[in-house]
Amino acid sequence: MTGPKLNEGSFVAGEKTGSKAVARWVRMSASKARPVLDLIRDKDVRTADEILKFTTREAAHVIRKVVASAVANAVTNDDLDAETLYVKACFADEGPTLKRFRPRAKGRAGRINKRTCHITVVVGVMDDRRLSIFQSSTASRGVNPATAARRARVERGRARAAAAKDEAAPATNESTEPETTATADTNGEEN
Repeated sequence: MTGPKLNEGSFVAGEKTGSKAVARWVRMSASKARPVLDLIRDKDVRTADEILKFTTREAAHVIRKVVASAVANAVTNDDLDAETLYVKACFADEGPTLKRFRPRAKGRAGRINKRTCHITVVVGVMDDRRLSIFQSSTASRGVNPATAARRARVERGRARAAAAKDEAAPATNESTEPETTATADTNGEEN
């Protein structure tokens, strides 16, 4: 390839656009993967994962793995924070087609094309404007009242468990004296 791939978000040859992950030779046509990729393009990775989790298409399962891999590459290789990442670019290129044949009427053969594709996801860090918009939208959502009530219940339960453990600790320290008990011999006599 002579120039940069413009769908990776780079306009300069050789420039690193972000962390990427590629799933190659996926047994699915690129035309079936592209509508799912259109759902997550330019979304933050958390929202993209939620969208893919509840999308009923088969491509969503594969693409979700690729997004997770791209985020892991960004965190591991580039030391980026996963909360600040978004799907910068995503595309599906056609792979090699597996050609198979089925017998048809009058001795003919019908060709079946089993298509493959290469799915690429590029994640990048949100710029300051986009990050501030994302943080304000997540802050405005607030905490669900049911979630807040559950958190409070769990904290009260943990506090009670810690208090009960502290009360039980001094009682066990006082009763640590060895007890003398008579042991029975095999003949029934005491030692």
